[in-house]
Amino acid sequence: MANVEQAQPKKGPSLVVQLAMLLAMTGAAIGLGWVSGGYLKQGEAPAPVPAAPENAGTAEKTEADKAAPGPTVVQLAPITTNLASPSEVWIRLEASLLYDAPQPPEMTEQIQQDLLAYVRTLKMHQIEGASGYQHLKADLDERAALRSGGHVKQVLIRTMLLE
Repeated sequence: MANVEQAQPKKGPSLVVQLAMLLAMTGAAIGLGWVSGGYLKQGEAPAPVPAAPENAGTAEKTEADKAAPGPTVVQLAPITTNLASPSEVWIRLEASLLYDAPQPPEMTEQIQQDLLAYVRTLKMHQIEGASGYQHLKADLDERAALRSGGHVKQVLIRTMLLE
């Protein structure tokens, strides 16, 4: 006589064991996400905001305030010109300069003329998309810092319109 194997379906883990494993894995994923979020957020603490002086509304300034002027924002005249390619596309750029201290108006004029000359050399494909905007902003920051001898800390683009 031959051995006859009886076909029996294989039994898996019970439903209770499966639910317990699902809950354990979900808890582990939540815990790891919380720990990694705390680790990534460690270096990004916001800088404390200095308190406003008590006499902010008065016109009186102390000797320390007069000796150490703070950052200054100077608005540039709008730059309107056509691009290098395609030449029928026009750009209007309204920007401001963030100086580390007040600077003479002649420096602002020189920087504006330099930025105008740079914008005239741009091609449309150079400023397309988010990365193109970032490259343009980095180039404007670099040119302004070089022209001002490091006094311009940032070029703030308020409006950029292409037509």
